[in-house]
Amino acid sequence: MSDNSTSNIQEKMHYMLWSVPPKESQQDMTAEQRNILQQHFAYWTDKQNQGIALFWGRVLKPNDPHGMAIIEVENADEVTQLISEDPAVIAGMITVDFFPMMVPPRTTSTNLT
Repeated sequence: MSDNSTSNIQEKMHYMLWSVPPKESQQDMTAEQRNILQQHFAYWTDKQNQGIALFWGRVLKPNDPHGMAIIEVENADEVTQLISEDPAVIAGMITVDFFPMMVPPRTTSTNLT
C-alpha cells in the first residue's frame, strides 16, 4: 500500500534581500526623498502584513549601514518583481541584491500513540 499522506504543495523559497541605502542621511534628504523613503517603509510593512516579508529593517553596521529583509515567495521571479515595485528602487534611491537561502523544511510532529 502506498503512502499518499505526503503533500504535493510546493514549499515556498526564502531569499535574503540586501539593500544599499541612500548616500544622504535622513537629515540631508529633501522632502521628496523623505516621502519616497516613507513609501518604501510602507511598502515593506504591507509585504510583512501579507506574510511575504518575514522580517525587514536596517542593519546598523557602523560606517556601512544597509537594509535587509528575509522574504518567502514561490520563485525568484517574484523577488525581482517585489524589488522592482519598491518606491525607493523606482526612484533610484536604493539598490537591492538578493540571494537564495537554504532553510530547513518545516516539520510537523504527529503523535501516533
